Amino acid sequence: MLFTYNIVVRIYFALIYLASAFNKKASLWVKGRKSQKIKPAPGCIWFHFASLGEFEQGRPVLEALKQQYPEKPIVITFFSPSGFQVRKNTPLAQAVYYLPLDTAYNARRFVDILQPDIAVFTKYEYWYHYFNQLHQRQIPLYIISGIFRPTQAFFKWYGGLHRKMLTMVNHFFVQDQASQRLLQTLAVNNVTVSGDTRFDRVWANAQSRKKLPGITEFKDGHQLFIAGSTWPQDEELLLSLINKYPDWKFIIAPHEIGEAKIERLLRLLSSQQYIRFTQMINYRDVGSYRVLVVDNMGTLSSLYQYADVAYIGGGFGAGIHNTLEAAAFGLPVIFGPKYQKFKEARDLISLKAGFTISNVSELKQAVGALMDDPKQRASAAEKAQKYVEENTGATASVLGYIKASL
Repeated sequence: MLFTYNIVVRIYFALIYLASAFNKKASLWVKGRKSQKIKPAPGCIWFHFASLGEFEQGRPVLEALKQQYPEKPIVITFFSPSGFQVRKNTPLAQAVYYLPLDTAYNARRFVDILQPDIAVFTKYEYWYHYFNQLHQRQIPLYIISGIFRPTQAFFKWYGGLHRKMLTMVNHFFVQDQASQRLLQTLAVNNVTVSGDTRFDRVWANAQSRKKLPGITEFKDGHQLFIAGSTWPQDEELLLSLINKYPDWKFIIAPHEIGEAKIERLLRLLSSQQYIRFTQMINYRDVGSYRVLVVDNMGTLSSLYQYADVAYIGGGFGAGIHNTLEAAAFGLPVIFGPKYQKFKEARDLISLKAGFTISNVSELKQAVGALMDDPKQRASAAEKAQKYVEENTGATASVLGYIKASL
């Protein structure tokens, strides 16, 4: 199985390398790893995240450990450029790197140089050679906000290598009891149901609101519909709402903000009065626009505070993006059909604070129930915010355990 794993890893690298000739993200993935120079950080706390979403998920634990152990360096690695590019200069870490490709040589060399005291991986990231190196050196490895499903390789007949990786983890902090029960079927009992650290992060963000200049002027007393982390299929559906609700304002924040993606969205909105976020200079005039297109990174989580209803993108692709950021501000959330992997989405639906749609007709029906009925909207908003508040506390659970090992 290890032989097959090594072959698959190298094939993946070869495909990324070929794609880098014409794909910017792939190019960043390759060039970033090739140009970086890993520096020693003896005794550091090493956090690894797949991408930006996982960074925000693990951030409460990172910040808490940094505060508790200011003398210990924090080192962050990312797998994806979308995480690295946004957080490469974060003041929370002494160094931020791309995680080198998972080969035996790379993992041995990386851990040799870094010399971490502990390693914290978030949610989904499982890399055999890195896990093996940490395990051999008796460096504690923790998985936080873990989530497990029967469809994962760990629970399949062919998942022997993945099951071996589980034995190299010192402790799992999982989001729910279903994950704990699944791990127990594999005789993995070093598990704590701590919840999801994202709740702590989004709740803290909602409680310390960062005001954004020009947004109140853009709203101009109107109610506001915000669409966050959208993809083209989401945006095509949303276009129908702008014409149907002339008294509402709209904010669209695409998941990818490359100029080609933004230009495509602007063509879609050609018949609307729109303005780009980066072009808002004279705030006195922005109230005349109906649509605000967010063409920069890092503002979406603060924009939710101004809205009344939220749509979360990604549900027509690999899966929906972060619903909790919006829910923490007391927003009912609407999203596409691919939400089953996300416990919080299922929970919000059961509470009637989240609504799933699969076509434009269902979107209009869900939006109509919220936008045309202030009482129903207020009820859904209250339930969404209460749900987030009641599920905070995962960070304290994780921190107590890790502090014992440090």
